[in-house]
Amino acid sequence: MADLAGRPLSALTRRDVALALLTMPSEEALGSLPGIRRGMLAAGNPLSAVFWASAEAILHKIDDGDATVGDVRTWLEATGTEPNGIIGLHVWDEMSERSQLAAEMHTRLVSHLEERLAAGEIDPDLLAAADPAACQAHIELQERWMTSALPDGRVPMDVLLDEEDEELLAEWDAADADALAAIRDLLGRVGGHPLPQEELRRASARLRQDIARPGWPGRLLIVCSGLRPGQLPADDSELWLRLAAGVASPGGPEDLGGPGQDGGDSGEAESELAAICAIDHFDWLAAITALAEGGPGTAASAADLAAYVRDYDPRDPEDPDDGAPGEEDEPDDFFLSDDDDEFDDLTMEGLFLPVTSLWQVLGAIDDDERLTALGWWGLPEAMLRVWAPSGGAPD
Repeated sequence: MADLAGRPLSALTRRDVALALLTMPSEEALGSLPGIRRGMLAAGNPLSAVFWASAEAILHKIDDGDATVGDVRTWLEATGTEPNGIIGLHVWDEMSERSQLAAEMHTRLVSHLEERLAAGEIDPDLLAAADPAACQAHIELQERWMTSALPDGRVPMDVLLDEEDEELLAEWDAADADALAAIRDLLGRVGGHPLPQEELRRASARLRQDIARPGWPGRLLIVCSGLRPGQLPADDSELWLRLAAGVASPGGPEDLGGPGQDGGDSGEAESELAAICAIDHFDWLAAITALAEGGPGTAASAADLAAYVRDYDPRDPEDPDDGAPGEEDEPDDFFLSDDDDEFDDLTMEGLFLPVTSLWQVLGAIDDDERLTALGWWGLPEAMLRVWAPSGGAPD
């Protein structure tokens, strides 16, 4: 234990002992517990009866197969110097998965908690007993440290959340790149779609009228697309593609206005935006693939789109190793759904309901919820814009 912690026995904390016990098979740890306790006592660092009782209890629970990850985590945090797994908006990764920055901040926080423990500000016995006041004070102590500046000026919470944002954006960019390659491959297979000029002209005229009026659907289309009502593109195809791309990648609810503004309640529009934003790359690719391959007249109701997602397998049945761009041996994880997850048709249908209502407004699907020639031309092109770098028109 001293070797693992890098300290003499007399300086070991409850956390040091707990972490060492958890590295051993539970049966072996239980058998060693009396000898470890005697050794700690002889070193002048007896810890407390409450700690040893809690250690024995959790090891028995682990050995019996009844312990959850949460049980072990709660016991470890009750040592007083193990940071809580979630502090504010930050969630600590497992040790092996922490970035260099996260590992540094975690170590700094452990040191801070050890200082506060030595100063008598933390009572681990009360934490082990789940005393509400002690547990709350322990959380607040950690939150204060996380939101206070270090000597070098960094605020732990801020730099950790910034790093998480960067990682999320990098993952999203990678998913965009995979989806863009897939949609280009799709268009290469199905060939170019002719632009129906007359349908586009009629649809664009309607859209300009809708946008000029307050309320739905013009307000929602404008917010999704990021356009401004007084600065619409003069070119009909550019207008249509910008609006269609916005349906698949909406901006946000901040410009919807409050209840009663623009002739309606923004609450329903915000729920529609939330539903659209819950549709991921895989779902969009599944729906667009089915429509592009099916052509005009393809069923495109929300239920149909959900079914396309459920049945979608991007791999070529004749060449299972050729299903994902850039991969020679097996498809990228983005292109494959988890077979262990039970697909929920109704939930997916609910997410696509606001999409199909806006597609009807755009003229991409007709009153019978079937793909039009305009939708056949424009929806895949709009998705190219969504997944192109910086959200602009693809090269």
